[in-house]
Amino acid sequence: MTVRSRSSGGYMENGGRAPQTVRNELGDSTVRGPVLQTGVVHGDIHVHDGPAPPPPPRQLPPLRSPLTDRSAELASLERHRLDASDGDAGVLGVLTGLGGVGKSALALSWLHSLRSDYPDGQLFADLAGGSGPASRSPDEVVGHFLRALGVGHSAIPATFSERVAMYRSVTTHRRLLVLLDDAATAAQVRPLIPAGPSVTVVTSRTRLLGLALDGGHAVPLEPLDGESALALLVSALGPGRAEAQQAEARALAELCGGLPLALRVVGSRLAARPGRPLAAALRELTGHRPRLPRLAADRDQGVQAALDFAYAGLPEQAARLHRLLSLHPGPEFGPSAADALLGSDAAEAVEALHTAHLLSEATAAGTERFRVHDLVREHAASVAADTDAEQERAAAFRRLADHYLATATLAETRLDPAHRDLARTYGPDAPVTDLLGDSDREALDWLERELPTLMALVRGASEAGVPTLSWQLADAMWPLFVRRKFTSEWQEAYEHGLAAATSLGDVPAQCRMLTSQGLGLLSRDPESALTLFEAAATRFAASGDRLGQARALSYQGLAHQRRGRDREAATLFTSAAERLRAVGDTRAAALATLNLAEINLRGAAPRAAAEQARQAGLALDAAGDPYNTARAAVTSSRAALALEDREGAERHARAALDVLRPLAADYETARALTALALAHEARGEEEAAGERGTEAFTLFEAAGRTASEDAQVVRACLARVTADGDG
Repeated sequence: MTVRSRSSGGYMENGGRAPQTVRNELGDSTVRGPVLQTGVVHGDIHVHDGPAPPPPPRQLPPLRSPLTDRSAELASLERHRLDASDGDAGVLGVLTGLGGVGKSALALSWLHSLRSDYPDGQLFADLAGGSGPASRSPDEVVGHFLRALGVGHSAIPATFSERVAMYRSVTTHRRLLVLLDDAATAAQVRPLIPAGPSVTVVTSRTRLLGLALDGGHAVPLEPLDGESALALLVSALGPGRAEAQQAEARALAELCGGLPLALRVVGSRLAARPGRPLAAALRELTGHRPRLPRLAADRDQGVQAALDFAYAGLPEQAARLHRLLSLHPGPEFGPSAADALLGSDAAEAVEALHTAHLLSEATAAGTERFRVHDLVREHAASVAADTDAEQERAAAFRRLADHYLATATLAETRLDPAHRDLARTYGPDAPVTDLLGDSDREALDWLERELPTLMALVRGASEAGVPTLSWQLADAMWPLFVRRKFTSEWQEAYEHGLAAATSLGDVPAQCRMLTSQGLGLLSRDPESALTLFEAAATRFAASGDRLGQARALSYQGLAHQRRGRDREAATLFTSAAERLRAVGDTRAAALATLNLAEINLRGAAPRAAAEQARQAGLALDAAGDPYNTARAAVTSSRAALALEDREGAERHARAALDVLRPLAADYETARALTALALAHEARGEEEAAGERGTEAFTLFEAAGRTASEDAQVVRACLARVTADGDG
């Protein structure tokens, strides 16, 4: 209200002074709400209502659809809010992620749920990524916010710093909800954070690490998992339509890569054509044509546009690495692979891509690993095809292939130094990963971790014009297959390797692929293994390779042994050992002798078996082969037990365990534990036998070898020593 005094038949303000404009504390010339302004009051007092205050701003966009499975992220935001609400401090949530991952939807869902607790208004600004003609400057936005909060246009200061100061004053005691959408930098949003006990959410396609200094609570968003992605698509299609075409709906959700934007585009297109079969949309996305153009509602409203925007903001080297990462065939990679692709230190480029959410960290304890979303990879390939010369891409792929081949060879040398006797053709400057460590287990862990990438390279090397890589990489993976028994990959790797070696006319490589594949089949299909060994023997003979022929005899002996033809096997092992010693391969001769010891042990000739195992162990130790030396010790333990030398049986088993445990050779460790359990049982130590036997069977289970002869032996031992006979 305004109070005026009556004097001399007229109205005079301010006690009779000339009329003046009344300014409030904000400098606004418009007086709002009740105001009493007097000098000396004479006569009657008349009260007049002034302009009503403006309603609180309600600028948040509406919720377009229910949020799909972001419960963990919502809980994280709410915990942060409740922790901060103990005082008068504001709350700052920072949602970051790839374009189209659902940042704005999550922000709106959370902020709308808080409206009753923050009654003083809602502010919203689309910052449009902070660049380009559609972007909004902080100066413009803070003026917009001040007007929404009731500050008159003429009262808004001219300078940016004064505007920010006024904004802080206006918001000091207000409880507001503020959404700053699609920000580019921390500096862009920092002036727009209110000063009072408000909740502010910033969304960005970059990680905005600088906002941590302002108390920002970072919540990075990843694409939806398979079930959540399917649920989002079903919500657009309707349950009846999706249930009738479940397989197609699930495949469509998978092709969208868990990106809500892509899922909503596909869902909206199908919803507009209720009679269209989902299989038709599936064919459209899985054809030879790229997916990205078909994952857009409009030209500027789709996954392609979001990725183009992110790519446009990259530094030069990061943009180049983004393009070259389309050449990486595996689901994950480490820093050294990025270095290889780039041909130089890629740390800064990786950081820039990570900041832009064009790659994300992969979960792997104690390692630095990254992954690239499928649609991001497709975008990278498209941009690379338009930007980089074919020669440059071929050179980058070869650097990457050399990195993996060199590192796998290093692991192979550490795990089985006697295995590699064929040349490897990677360049001398091939970068080797620094994650192998010094132990056998670390080398095996690297091979296992990189197995999907290594297999992809083995499969695609010939098509990429480097068939040599296929068989050489398969050969380098040998220790992993022997020790951790990836049986399906074992067979596939050597099948591709054999095809590559055959295309090259490389007979030694063909023979290596045949024998390596055959050794992987021994436990499951000895007949097929024998066929492969015989094919290798034929090639060895045709090329006059005496060493190869002798080794092939030993391999054929293994196949006959697995077929239960011990007499034929013993003859082949004996002949192989003699020929191998004659050509100077004492290690291979020792292995043939060890195989002969196993036959004698099974054939009730433990004394001969013990002597042959002893000789084999000495020769293998002299050859620097601790793994097979330990295998010989296991055979010696079983032979000693058959000769009723219980102390010797335990001694040999423990010696084998001491070697095999650090080598991470789980299957052979299980065999050594079986021998130790049998030794304990023979000495009447049933509790110790049960403990070692249980440990052995657990390892057999982990290796998928519970049907093996040794696993059955330990199962029987457990049945005897446990009270209920349950093995």
